Amino acid sequence: MGSKAGKPKLSDPSSIKNQSRKKVVLFVLLIVFYTLVAFVTNQAARSQVVIEVGDSRLPMNAFAGVLSSLSSVILILLVVLFHKQGLIASLIIIAGQWPIMIQGIIMHRNLQSIPGLFSSVFTIIATFAIYAGIKQIEDLQSKEIRYLEKQKLLSQRLFEQTSTSLVNAIDAKDTYSRGHSVRVAEYSVKIARAMGKSEEEVMRIYYAALLHDVGKIGIPDTIINKKGKLTDEEFDSIREHPVFGNQILSSIGDYPYISIGAHFHHERYDGRGYPEKLKGDDIPEIARIIAVADSYDAMTSNRSYRDALPQQKVREEILKNAGTQFDPEVAKVMVSIIDEDVDYQLKERSTVQELSGKSSIYCDEYESEVSEGIILPSVTTKIRFDYSSEVKGTMKVTAPTLILFDSQDARVHRDPDAIRDLNYFEFGTIRLDGQCQCEEARKMETKVINQVKSKIRLTGHVKRQYALEAIRYADHLRIRITEGENIMEVTVALPDSTRFSYIALTGEKCEISNLSISRDYERITEDAIPRIAEKISYIDGPSGQIPNVQIDGFRMAYSEPVPIKENMKISFHTMSLPTSRLIWHCPYVDIFHADDGKVKGENYQEYALIRLDGENWYDKIIADNQLSVDMTSSFRSWHDWKVDNKAGYDCEITVERTGNKIILTTENLGVKVHNITTVLDGNDEIYLALTGDQCALTNIQISRNG
Repeated sequence: MGSKAGKPKLSDPSSIKNQSRKKVVLFVLLIVFYTLVAFVTNQAARSQVVIEVGDSRLPMNAFAGVLSSLSSVILILLVVLFHKQGLIASLIIIAGQWPIMIQGIIMHRNLQSIPGLFSSVFTIIATFAIYAGIKQIEDLQSKEIRYLEKQKLLSQRLFEQTSTSLVNAIDAKDTYSRGHSVRVAEYSVKIARAMGKSEEEVMRIYYAALLHDVGKIGIPDTIINKKGKLTDEEFDSIREHPVFGNQILSSIGDYPYISIGAHFHHERYDGRGYPEKLKGDDIPEIARIIAVADSYDAMTSNRSYRDALPQQKVREEILKNAGTQFDPEVAKVMVSIIDEDVDYQLKERSTVQELSGKSSIYCDEYESEVSEGIILPSVTTKIRFDYSSEVKGTMKVTAPTLILFDSQDARVHRDPDAIRDLNYFEFGTIRLDGQCQCEEARKMETKVINQVKSKIRLTGHVKRQYALEAIRYADHLRIRITEGENIMEVTVALPDSTRFSYIALTGEKCEISNLSISRDYERITEDAIPRIAEKISYIDGPSGQIPNVQIDGFRMAYSEPVPIKENMKISFHTMSLPTSRLIWHCPYVDIFHADDGKVKGENYQEYALIRLDGENWYDKIIADNQLSVDMTSSFRSWHDWKVDNKAGYDCEITVERTGNKIILTTENLGVKVHNITTVLDGNDEIYLALTGDQCALTNIQISRNG
């Protein structure tokens, strides 16, 4: 994906290797130098040669003392430079000389070796003393570092506690924005990491985002919580909160960056924001990131004047406002994060919201109240809640009911217009006493694992605790329901693998309370749910040179990778799945490197992700991409594009390679895409794989032109 930021500032492995190699070379050179000096010293001590310098006579053995001192200096250097390893090497060298010197003194009565013996002893003492001094200095430095780290940690904790207190004070003022500051901080972190920021930069962005709305402390509660339209005066008052925030935070000298988010997060990229009307890159990058994260959370959260917007609508709004309200690069990163959020993890989710903003719901008539949907991704979702009901003599015994559905706003709908506009799709209902009603699911099966008969109460207060464990894999869903010792499982064959699946809680003459949700994020495998219906496949047509591929969601599957070694053409038949409804539900081309040649494989590097609707994601650090998109005379409209994609068509992609430059050209349904990818990281093994979103690719053929 595009970004102006560099990658995280990690240590360069090649630099570390070079430094290590240099140290080894220096160590070896010192040993060799010592050996050479020791040899020359030995020769000089035995030499009878006399050097005449003018009228003076200088015996060669006079140099032995100087050379001996030089060898001692070399050993001391080993200790100083290499510490423990140098000390050990010095001791081994000296100890290796002792047998020769002792043998010379005793056997050959070579008394000239005695000074060398004493010199070596003194050298050992000196090296130990130096090593002990170095060790003491290191210990003192280590203690000082630990003390400074402890002080830094205490300061950090104090800062965190102060920040949390401020955030709680902000959120307490606005009923509809509780948790907003934390969510904006978390979204900002996701954007920053996707842009390649270092962890230090990410931390700064987190705290700047966490405190971005601190200025609201200075705004009256009556204005913040007003449900109707604000007057011009009230809106002007709201627009003052960036100024108040800057005044509050700019006095914190140790953390100068935290005031940036508060001061500038309402600036617009086109210069029409406030309070300073900054434009483009004049707006600090931290604020440009927070602005996108803030808007995303505002759109995906419930407000006093509207419900949360569907994810697809939010995506369209961010793209529409890129370059005007938002930094286009930051907006593009956010859109990419949304596209990769196949389980809708980003959307506002909390225990309170999942009971429609209340601590409990009371259902008088069936479905008189329904909780918000709880998404069931391809992991284990655990749901616990309390159920209570007042039973009277003639009243039928009730049980809580689960509604299984999909909808753009994660809510159950009964209004025909809402069902149409929000693509509401109900799979079925499960009463937790074992009664199931299959609606749009293909099949539902109930299995009783353990059942304990309980007394039927004709009157009185009934209270139960339920535990649900839901898992999903592709087009199958299994929910295990536990109530006391009673355990049953319901397996649901969904109509397809592409739709989301939600659970909503409701009932009749009952209260549902104390809802809690947790997830185990280990991915579910195919064998976890026994099939009760055939797998739905749209790729049973003819196969080409590589296997057909069905992509049920954003990049959820890839074709077999093909190496790009020379010019080639790729042809295939594409058809969007019946559930597709968006422009980008079409094929994509992934250009990448991996040591093992697999998508997401070892040392995976993605150079370009080119969509046939004319969008392109890439990392500017490792590749440069020049994309051009033209609408030819055969292009009618994007509505027709979606219709024709569902009907299916034959596609041909031309790929040309010259060195590190890859040129991709394709024209489909009047949309001509031409992209030039220049690989910048030096990798020569480049691969291509087909992927997409909600589409089926068949009869994939590869022809190479050489």
